[in-house]
Amino acid sequence: MSFNQFNGTDSYIASDELQNAVNVAIALEKPLLIKGEPGTGKTLLAKNIAESLKKPFFIWNIKSTTKAQEGLYVYDTVSRLNDARFKDKDISNVKQYIKFGQLAKSFLSDEKSVLLIDEIDKADIEFPNDLLNELDNMTFYIYETDEFVSSKHRPIVIITSNSEKELPDAFLRRCIFHYIEFPTPELMKDIVNVHFPNIENKLMNHALEIFYKLREIDQLRKKPSTSELIDWIAILLKTNSSLSFDKLSDIPFLGTLIKKEEDLELFKNSRFVDKRKFGVL
Repeated sequence: MSFNQFNGTDSYIASDELQNAVNVAIALEKPLLIKGEPGTGKTLLAKNIAESLKKPFFIWNIKSTTKAQEGLYVYDTVSRLNDARFKDKDISNVKQYIKFGQLAKSFLSDEKSVLLIDEIDKADIEFPNDLLNELDNMTFYIYETDEFVSSKHRPIVIITSNSEKELPDAFLRRCIFHYIEFPTPELMKDIVNVHFPNIENKLMNHALEIFYKLREIDQLRKKPSTSELIDWIAILLKTNSSLSFDKLSDIPFLGTLIKKEEDLELFKNSRFVDKRKFGVL
């Protein structure tokens, strides 16, 4: 591949498979759709691609009420009406009331940029289809000024989804897809070392052992994620806490890892948890 490739950054450890998916999407100039468990770094990926390739970064956070049009532009009719009312501005220039969204800003960037469309599945089911033409052609039409706006440079588009809704087949056909697998213990050690380069191996190994044993409990409604592990280790280090305990409820700062009351009760219930795995009889 003859373009600048993404190989992760000093603060973001990406597996070989993820690096390949990113670079294929860049080479083919297609959006990269990323799925994976919460806390596996989906949102951080785009920011680190921009950092690695030294590109401008735009982020479009999707909500349940978001419409595709908002990523392109909105016509600020309220400001124009106010200006007309007070007669202190020339309202004949309609362009001054056109406010570009993040998608349009990435189109108009003076250099190739990275655009993150974050949590696309939060929006209405028609939202992805409404973006198809713009993402394909990198152009859009402004009705109020009767003009087309075309992309100066096709941005690198990263789209994240938490699988809350099924995405349309027509949309999926236009994307490169990658599912971020949960990190193996070996990869997780690399991730932990990025955040805590001076951590003692004994503490890291013991923390990871407890963390992965927690994740093995199938009945947990929300298994602890990478981001929660990092928070847990951070507070262990700040408080010089020991990981020696006589009962499960004595695991320090357990609420950093387990976030649901029913999961906490289940974890302490010997019917579901083999306490011997945690060194507790």
